[in-house]
Amino acid sequence: MNALEDMRVFQEVVDAGSFTAAAERVGTSKQLVSRRIAALEARLGVRLLNRTTRRLSPTPLGLAYLEHAREIVAAVDQAEMAICQQGGARPRGTLRVSAPMSFGTLHLGPVLPAFLADYPEVSVELDLSDRAVDLVGEGFDVALRIGAVAESTLVARRLGALRMVTCASPDYLQRAGTPHQPAQLREHACLLYAHGRTSQWHYLREGRALAVEVSGRLHANNGEVLVQAALAGHGLVHLPAFLLDDCLADGRLVPVLEAFEPAPIAMNALYPQHRQASLLVRAFVDFLVERFAPAHAS
Repeated sequence: MNALEDMRVFQEVVDAGSFTAAAERVGTSKQLVSRRIAALEARLGVRLLNRTTRRLSPTPLGLAYLEHAREIVAAVDQAEMAICQQGGARPRGTLRVSAPMSFGTLHLGPVLPAFLADYPEVSVELDLSDRAVDLVGEGFDVALRIGAVAESTLVARRLGALRMVTCASPDYLQRAGTPHQPAQLREHACLLYAHGRTSQWHYLREGRALAVEVSGRLHANNGEVLVQAALAGHGLVHLPAFLLDDCLADGRLVPVLEAFEPAPIAMNALYPQHRQASLLVRAFVDFLVERFAPAHAS
């Protein structure tokens, strides 16, 4: 019997939602994971998981056990990491990272060689996508996420806040007029970073938050697509400044509503709770904070 490893396996099963996915995470077979959980339940004399044909979920007693298990495993991992650091241990292994396409291309990609140079025993698998990946289910160690963090089971480390800009092409503004109040955006064609037909754009005026419901004919989960549409005169965009700086500098896009400061949008590094004591994950997240937090402070 290894109670600590049982706790680790149980965490993986709950986080992954299936024996198959958990087995992939811990590098063993589905049958061994299933037998290990069954033996754990038999030893404790309680049922920890509800089993259906589609998904596993913890029972009330399972949730209670999970809470204690997370605390114990985290404490052991932190103790081991502290000793490793004192003994001069270095991060090693493969790190799977997810990042937004544009930010990954323009900002993360250029600094990764420095991280690899600092840690020669580390390899990185970088996946660039603007969709919100399932960190646990898809086997990622760290994800960079722009915007609000919805997953309460993830640890979020703030990297900064991105300055937002609302702008359009001179051609569009000549045709449709220039909005002078956020409420006027409802009368304009807006190019939306969203999956639905409507979205909210957020502003600040004298410390007061303003949210405006906007709509438009083009919605995409990639900022560069929206920038190209704005350059072609199809409407207003509201995006992080790093996507727009060149176009604003040469006049191809023109900022609007400058009296109303767009609310900045948070940028975080996310990782599963069971990874928070990993020497490799901590080294990478510390590297990101050092590189990005000063440059992207609000």
